[in-house]
Amino acid sequence: MAALLKDAGYSLQANRKTREGAGHPDRDAQFTYLNAGVRRAHRERQPAISVDTKKKERVGDFKNGGRSGTRRGSRTEVRVHDFLDKTLGKAIPYGVYDLLNNHGWVSVGIDHDTAEFAVHSIRQWWTWMGRHRFPRARTLLITADGGGSNGPRSRLWKRSLQTLADDLGLTLSVYHFPPRHQ
Repeated sequence: MAALLKDAGYSLQANRKTREGAGHPDRDAQFTYLNAGVRRAHRERQPAISVDTKKKERVGDFKNGGRSGTRRGSRTEVRVHDFLDKTLGKAIPYGVYDLLNNHGWVSVGIDHDTAEFAVHSIRQWWTWMGRHRFPRARTLLITADGGGSNGPRSRLWKRSLQTLADDLGLTLSVYHFPPRHQ
């Protein structure tokens, strides 16, 4: 059978990502609106941050892409199999990026990517960096993608943000990035 398929011009081939859905007609207008909000915050010397969960990584001696400088002939030994070590789990980095000062903050969790963890990361950024950089802050503008722990439909995200706003005495505004496709 394989020989017949080969003779007919067939071979095993992987999928190739080439198709994109139609872009949302208002996507540019949505980004224009978002950028205007960030510029307004900057003019008023109020903090504006971008938040996002980064790629989760297994914790332990696993093979990782890339190279590192080591002595010739000396390689780091890693596991043969990439099965998750349940005692070590995964590292979940959540990034907070200060758009005005071009500085980032990363909190690393080991449990789950939750709305509470996302807001805790923002709280940590504020405690250690934000309040010192913006001592006269009245507002905090947050830009975020539309999915995961900080998605616009997550009630826990909204409730946790309200608790943060109450605790910090700041008015929070959240701008979610528009979806890529309809």
